[in-house]
Amino acid sequence: MNDLQDLYQDIIMDHNRRPRNFGPVEQPTHKKEGYNPLCGDQIELELKIVDEIVVDVGFTGVGCAISKSSASMMTEEIKGKTLEVVTSMFEQFRRMITVNNENDLDVDLLGDLEILQGVSRYPARIKCATLSWHTLNSALEGDGDTVTTE
Repeated sequence: MNDLQDLYQDIIMDHNRRPRNFGPVEQPTHKKEGYNPLCGDQIELELKIVDEIVVDVGFTGVGCAISKSSASMMTEEIKGKTLEVVTSMFEQFRRMITVNNENDLDVDLLGDLEILQGVSRYPARIKCATLSWHTLNSALEGDGDTVTTE
């Protein structure tokens, strides 16, 4: 079990050191800022959506390893997906992190995001892992300017 935990930690740290899709998107159709005042994590998420498909996504910002890794992994998983699938992924990810019921998860839908399930054991880190997801959800719903997770 420790080998698996070490592998998960290595993957999270790799996404922190070399975040995927880090940077702005050319001609984004959706843009949203997210902020966690408890720890100072900040993210700006940009998406380019064409015909209900996420054709490009990028993020910038600062945050802890969990926050940055979650954003990096999220952007990898949602690129090329329909908005319907992305919305389902948001719900599954939120459920995985907050409810921690392995029997109720669609691991095929979450893909590599399942690696972040261990965050649910650390309540203070849940907001770090979900900041990018709540920012994404808010961007898709077109709500306000900045998402604040408190």
